[in-house]
Amino acid sequence: MAEKNMQDSWIQSSLFSDVEPQEVEESAGFQVTKNQTPAQRAAQLNELLSHAAYQYYALDDPEMTDAQFDRLLIELQHIEATYPELVTPQSYTQRIGGYVSEQFAPVQHAQRMYSIDDAMNLEELDEWLRRTEESIGATGNVAYTCELKIDGLGIALTYTDGQFVRAATRGDGTTGEDVTANVRTIRDIPSKLAREGLIAIADKGFGQSVEVRGEVYMPRRSFVRLNAQNDEAGRAPFANPRNAAAGSLRQKDAKVTGSRDLGTFIYAVADESNLNLSSQHAFLQWLRNCGFSVNPHAQRVEGAQAVHDYCAAALQMRDELDYDIDGVVVKVDDFELQNHLGFTARAPRWAIAFKFPPEERQTTLREIRVQVGRTGVLTPVAEFDPVTVAGSTIARATLHNIDEVRRKDVRVGDTIVVHKAGDVIPEVVGPVLNGDLQAEHEQRPLWDMPRICPSCGSPILREEGEVAYRCVSIDCPAQATERLIHWGSRKAMDIDGLGDEIVRRLVERGILSDVADFYDKLTEELLAATPTGRVYETNTADHIEGEQILLGHTIAHKIMNQVLESKARGLARVLFGLGIRFVGEQVARSLADSFGSLEALRSASKEQIMQVDGIGEKLAVSIKNFFAVPENIAVIERLRSCGVTLEQPCVKTADTAEQTLAGLTFVLTGTLETMKRDEAGAALRALGAKVSGSVSKKTSYVVAGASAGSKLVKAQELGVAVLDEAALQHILATGRI
Repeated sequence: MAEKNMQDSWIQSSLFSDVEPQEVEESAGFQVTKNQTPAQRAAQLNELLSHAAYQYYALDDPEMTDAQFDRLLIELQHIEATYPELVTPQSYTQRIGGYVSEQFAPVQHAQRMYSIDDAMNLEELDEWLRRTEESIGATGNVAYTCELKIDGLGIALTYTDGQFVRAATRGDGTTGEDVTANVRTIRDIPSKLAREGLIAIADKGFGQSVEVRGEVYMPRRSFVRLNAQNDEAGRAPFANPRNAAAGSLRQKDAKVTGSRDLGTFIYAVADESNLNLSSQHAFLQWLRNCGFSVNPHAQRVEGAQAVHDYCAAALQMRDELDYDIDGVVVKVDDFELQNHLGFTARAPRWAIAFKFPPEERQTTLREIRVQVGRTGVLTPVAEFDPVTVAGSTIARATLHNIDEVRRKDVRVGDTIVVHKAGDVIPEVVGPVLNGDLQAEHEQRPLWDMPRICPSCGSPILREEGEVAYRCVSIDCPAQATERLIHWGSRKAMDIDGLGDEIVRRLVERGILSDVADFYDKLTEELLAATPTGRVYETNTADHIEGEQILLGHTIAHKIMNQVLESKARGLARVLFGLGIRFVGEQVARSLADSFGSLEALRSASKEQIMQVDGIGEKLAVSIKNFFAVPENIAVIERLRSCGVTLEQPCVKTADTAEQTLAGLTFVLTGTLETMKRDEAGAALRALGAKVSGSVSKKTSYVVAGASAGSKLVKAQELGVAVLDEAALQHILATGRI
């Protein structure tokens, strides 16, 4: 790979150049079926995008990089452009994105908060500029306002009579979350508009409300400090400043938000007709006059070349800023022209977001180390000299599998290019192969997978048709550690504060060896005496002495409370936490819904397990094989004796209710206003219904709430009856359809 110069190469860069489609889909827990029809692929893409958006917006815990998400969205847009009949109101291309959490009261926005379409390279940006200028009828001399694209959380602020009255997240674009109490703690948000700014309010006078919009962000220095505090307290670190800002804003306790260093940049208004202003750059000045924080780098320019120059300059300053940006937003400056251009279903036609290519650095590959996962899969991991990329220091990145190592042709000792895919996940792009570096690269040996497990020395194998190598030993200590970490993870038993390092230390001390040990061996005293991996360093005349820092009783007490609470998490989380091969989060939930108890699942035949929607023979065999291992059954019995719930909540209540819905299968999708989906599912099961996680010809009814996605589309394709929330309430109240 030729050495790149950031100033010269940014124009030609593509954000997706190193992202393979199958990697994208498998990273989110999906598998592509060969020979799919366009309708099937569109439905699958909608499911992928909806799932990824939920992780990003609702949980602040992205499983997919921005680059991967954008690639899938572009593919869906291309399919729908070719087959317009596949476009439905529920398609992700017609949605703004985002979710409304049930933790906060809903807020209706004064006007819809739209997304902005992306330009992934200069060619796409130029095409938008050409199309925009043709629509306006003024080629070459259109004025634009260029603004840095802040990587934070969208916010809407409402002021009445100049007084701050409410703050809401973007949510789904129409409805957001009321975070007023938390936003009041952000220091740069004015509680009252400055007098100088009030003079621009229209002649309608006071009593009028103005809703302004912008981004809440966390400065990079504050992000580093917060993660250091999390590390000290044994809490999981935030992945990036955007996640930290979102998590800080969505706190139940406003004091926690107030303790975090958050800032804002305001740049939009819901309805400019309330203001005596005619352009975006004049509006930004009005915001400054009112007392809002406005990004100082916003600039009014004329013509395509000036837009190019601004984008290049923004990319150059990216590292110098104390906040994350991931591109440039280009807006037609004149409000009258904006109104002329209007909107699509999800975005304004008068704005585009030019996305930066991933930030790249060169470093030296020192080692390719093999990591053994909880299922025995061996994963090569690149370890290199530390470099700072996108605001944080990285020194390792997964290489996924031997095929990926071969494809990228990286060898120990190479000078390599690294970046963060989507500015989140560290990734090795490949070796630098110019001049002497190429000759040195060719002299280095190819890296290969070891023939024995680096953790236990047992043989490893690669099953036919699979990419991964796997350790076959059930006594492998590395697998045991990873299984224990997985058990305490958020999507499994959700033992907050139990970080990876703590688990490893407990394994090293012989306290934990299987998941039942959390409940019948672990104590607060043992936890408190666990080294955290850090030391106090004391300089003496001759040397530095170190004393290990122990976890301590305060944190140990909190973790033990979480361990006790995890006993009641329910069967679905237990099944996922046990790490049965091929049993992911959704499959675990479907199994729990279908069988109700672990004992019923254990007693079920392979054929009975295959009756569950979405479960084939390979998965059913894996489940039966798991329950055929005596050691696994022994762990399950210890969990039972410790009081861990091995039934799905609410299933037992079905015995006390008339089974009027027996024989019917329901699928719940979208957001319900009156109850959570798991509560609705439990109520349906109590009446004898089966609740499935996927739509098929066997589905009797699909209950569609707000922002329903591909499950609704599939129901319509199969002709499955669709019910709204009012119909669901009638069914639950009467026990009848």
